[in-house]
Amino acid sequence: MREHPVTANDEETMAEILPLRGAPGGWSEITAINAAKVLTILLLLALAAVLGVRDMRQVIYLSLHISYCLWWLLEQWCFPERARQVFTDRVGPGRFLLALLFIGVLYSLPGVLAFLNPTPIAFGTVALALGLFSFGSLINTSADVQKMTAKAMGAKLVADGIWRGVRHVNYFGDLLRYLSFAIVAGGGWAYLVPALVLLLYLQRIASKEKQMSEKYPEFAAWQQRSVRLLPGIW
Repeated sequence: MREHPVTANDEETMAEILPLRGAPGGWSEITAINAAKVLTILLLLALAAVLGVRDMRQVIYLSLHISYCLWWLLEQWCFPERARQVFTDRVGPGRFLLALLFIGVLYSLPGVLAFLNPTPIAFGTVALALGLFSFGSLINTSADVQKMTAKAMGAKLVADGIWRGVRHVNYFGDLLRYLSFAIVAGGGWAYLVPALVLLLYLQRIASKEKQMSEKYPEFAAWQQRSVRLLPGIW
């Protein structure tokens, strides 16, 4: 099990939707994910150029989603060794294309809906979306940095700090960001992406819980005093 996160949510997403790993040749996983992030940015900018920016809904959406993608790319540039340690498998043309379609195109769906939504965005919607994005980014990044630092110092199971009460708190932070995109976009279809991400995370959580219970004797105690994903709920 990979315990070194490096904001590895998209890598784990690829592991779920693209199960054939270790293909000879091809590209690295991180190359495929980075290409998908660049594709998302280009698609959003193309929407702005073709459909035009009519009100703050489109401005806010572009700011949130593009900054999210740019942060991902900047993180790989700042910490290249971490990326090479986590994203070790190779992907062939088929997996590379699926990464572009799933992470690059499908995840851009709320952006399409944001540009097609003719209703001006309400102040309350802006406040809610910005709060979710800000806290989601803070939670996700803090969780990854804490685990990275703890692992570098020789820790085994990281179950304190921000991880104390929620065992997959990095996923929770990431879900808040995807929810913020859907809220800005408006409309029921915008929630398809966070719902899909949630389903993938639930599958991943089940697998990781089993692995951690077998690997760490202290996992049972952590399990008793914490929840899986949603603070105070589950």
